[in-house]
Amino acid sequence: MFWPAVLIFFLSALCLALMLKVRSLRRAAKEIRLQLSEKLETSTNTTILLSCRDRELTRLAASLNRELRRLRDSRLRYEQGDQELKNAVTNLSHDLRTPLTAILGYLDLLDSVEKSPRAGSYLAMIRNRSEFLRQQMEELFRYSIAASAPDEERESLSLGAVLEESLASYYGAMTGQGLVPEISIPEKKVERYLNRSALIRIFGNIISNALKYSEGDLSVVMEENGSIRFSNQVHGMDAVSAGRLFDRFYTVETGRQSTGLGLSIAKLLTERMGGTIDASLEKDRLTIFLYFPAAPL
Repeated sequence: MFWPAVLIFFLSALCLALMLKVRSLRRAAKEIRLQLSEKLETSTNTTILLSCRDRELTRLAASLNRELRRLRDSRLRYEQGDQELKNAVTNLSHDLRTPLTAILGYLDLLDSVEKSPRAGSYLAMIRNRSEFLRQQMEELFRYSIAASAPDEERESLSLGAVLEESLASYYGAMTGQGLVPEISIPEKKVERYLNRSALIRIFGNIISNALKYSEGDLSVVMEENGSIRFSNQVHGMDAVSAGRLFDRFYTVETGRQSTGLGLSIAKLLTERMGGTIDASLEKDRLTIFLYFPAAPL
């Protein structure tokens, strides 16, 4: 009876040791997973630390730390270069606004001077292109500001109220195009914690894009969950073009007077505030989906 008891005791101790070892490895694996996820989301100089001394897991943590340092260095170089580019664009667009303003001022003076029909035609073309260039520089300037600006203050807002306000501000442009929008906004107040000016800018850019490409209709539908659909009939657009509407400087053929930055700014501001924005095209009908989820309790 002595040896079986010793064997049972030995096996029990071995099982207990294995269970403790497995638990330690599981805890270390969880530590690696959580710390890696945290460090990938934030720019930090800290390294992955383990509570156990397992040789292989320690080597794994060391390898991950080396890759994290390389990733951090690459991210810093990218952010520095990106910030320098944004600053250059901001300065360039600002510097070009002054001579453009002067050119337009001289064109105003020339309008009051007697001239031949041909000269008047040439001046009209110069004004048209100068105005277009001014609009491009203004939009580029706004994009560079939006891209480099830190998160602005947020407040509790009614999505429906801000949407109604934005649609009302485009009433004149809509009536000028003979467009009567179909609008559906729920009576229930849908509140979100957002920046008011950024939200108005998002709505404005989407509505402006719809007016630019609309074939005479516009439908705006908001749901109680905070999702909003802007849809209108379009021609000359395919699924590839619809998928690239949010790319910087991308314009479809019918939008030659566009800078291609309006929806890019809308996407930038939407994602910065935790929302999503997307577009789809089905049977010549373009729909832009905008969604701001409720903040977790």
